[in-house]
Amino acid sequence: MSYTTDEMMSVAAARALRDGQRCFVGIGLPSTAANLARTTHAPGLVLIYESGTLGSKPDRLPASIGDGILAETADAVVSVPEIFNYWLQPGRIDIGFLGAAQIDRFGNINTTVVGDYADPKVRLPGAGGAPEIAASCGEVFVVVRHSARAFVERVEFVTSLGHGAGEGERARYGLRGKGPTLVVTDLGLLRPDERGELILTAVHPGVTVEQVRAATGWELRVAEEPVVTDAPTEAELSALRALRAAG
Repeated sequence: MSYTTDEMMSVAAARALRDGQRCFVGIGLPSTAANLARTTHAPGLVLIYESGTLGSKPDRLPASIGDGILAETADAVVSVPEIFNYWLQPGRIDIGFLGAAQIDRFGNINTTVVGDYADPKVRLPGAGGAPEIAASCGEVFVVVRHSARAFVERVEFVTSLGHGAGEGERARYGLRGKGPTLVVTDLGLLRPDERGELILTAVHPGVTVEQVRAATGWELRVAEEPVVTDAPTEAELSALRALRAAG
C-alpha cells in the first residue's frame, strides 16, 4: 500500500509506545499516534488526557481534550487538579506525548509565541499542561513535522523544558522525568545524546540524511550508522485510516 509522509510519521510514533504503558496524550498528532498504538500492537496502553480522563478508549480520533468520547470510554474521570497533583507530578505516568510549534537542538518546546513576547509575529495556542508533562513524565516523546521553521537552533520562548542548554540542566532544576527521549518527524527519528542534544538516528524510507539536515535549523549531528525505519504495514495503515475516517 502507498502511504503519505504524515502516515509514516504517525505509524513510527505509534510503534514507540508499548503495551501497558501509561501515556499522557496531547491532542493532534500525538493523539493520532497513541490511539493507533492502542488499536494495533498495544491494546493495554493507558491513555490519559488533560481533561481528567484515565484509560480512554475512543473508537475515533477525539476533536479536543473536551470531546465527550474520552469520558464515555474512560475507566475513570477525575478532576484536572487530581490528574496533575496525584498522577503526573508524583511520577505515575510513563510517557508524555507532545506536539510542538518549534523545537530546538536540546528538545526545548515552544507553543507560545514566535518573535518578541510583548510584540510577537505569531501568537501560538499556549502551554496548557505541556510544561508539567515535560517536567514530570518518565519520558517525553515529541511528534512534529520536520522543517527549518519548526527545528530551530534555539526556541524563541521555552514553553516546555526539554534538556535546557544540555549538560544535565534538568537534573539541576530537580525535574523528575528524563525529558525528551524521542522526536518523531515525517523524515526520521531523533534521540538525545548524553548531553541532551538531538541526534538523527533513523530516516524513513526514501529520505536521505541530506534532506533532514536541510530541514533543520542547526548543524544536525547524525548517528554513526543511522537506520532506515520499516515502512508502514497494511494493517497499520488500515487501522490509521479507519480512525481518521471515523472522526
